Amino acid sequence: MQGGPITTVAPTTTATALTSIATGLSPAEHGVVGYRMDLGGDVVNTLRWATSKGDVRRVHVPSDVQPVPPFLGASVPVISKVELESSAFSEAHLRGSRMAGWRTSSGLAVEVGRQLRAGEPFVYAYYDGIDKVAHERGFGEFYDAELIAADRLVGDVLDQLVPGSALAVIADHGQVQVGDNVLTPGADVLSLVHHQSGEGRFRWLHARAGATEALLSAASEAHGQVAWVRSREQILDEGWFGRPMSPPVAGRLGDVALVAHQPVSFDEPADTGPFQLICRHGSMTAEEVLVPLLAHQES
Repeated sequence: MQGGPITTVAPTTTATALTSIATGLSPAEHGVVGYRMDLGGDVVNTLRWATSKGDVRRVHVPSDVQPVPPFLGASVPVISKVELESSAFSEAHLRGSRMAGWRTSSGLAVEVGRQLRAGEPFVYAYYDGIDKVAHERGFGEFYDAELIAADRLVGDVLDQLVPGSALAVIADHGQVQVGDNVLTPGADVLSLVHHQSGEGRFRWLHARAGATEALLSAASEAHGQVAWVRSREQILDEGWFGRPMSPPVAGRLGDVALVAHQPVSFDEPADTGPFQLICRHGSMTAEEVLVPLLAHQES
């Protein structure tokens, strides 16, 4: 296959990057600006479309939060896990698509072939194995085995191509092995924080009323050695999320960002999952930002 590395978006996280892949827009334009996003005071996990109180798709309608039709408005076959088909995040970034789910990874390539032979001009497929293994097992023998399995899966898809078709392979983000290097923001910082959003390597701090400047100063003093500490205004001025960003979308950001440039993660009690994450992503290091874009044209 031909190609090489390109850059993904900020933050380097699944919900944001997959929405950019599906819409062709920057996060500033489509509005899914993080893994845990502040929507009118509710910190919503965008992959689950839920807060600590449960599903919020009726309160925060996915098509309102992310109003841009995917794939330029075309209804294309989407081949991903069956379990993801009815999720609110799928509604946000894949709505209008025709779901053709797989239950085991071996079925992904088979379904791609079926769609191509049926004359579909564009097919979108999603596989999450490498991401899951890195999160749960870190880099090592399990990760290496998953890379081999994913390579075989790409080979299976190549075998399904019809004359004149092409396969493009891309990822949403990279990974950094963090392990136990999880930091709790200092007491001087937390005393100025009303709540938090984002994720461990791109943590948004939402300041108490009138405390934004003090929070920026305290966070810089406490964590400037391991993270880029930026105010919302600095990040917007520097175009991290692309341009332009409307005021409603900017309101989904926090006041101060802790963006780790060392292999650490910032803890937040409300940001939990079924297991401790060994590898993480979200920040803007080369390991997280650079992703492959590889392609093959079938003659």
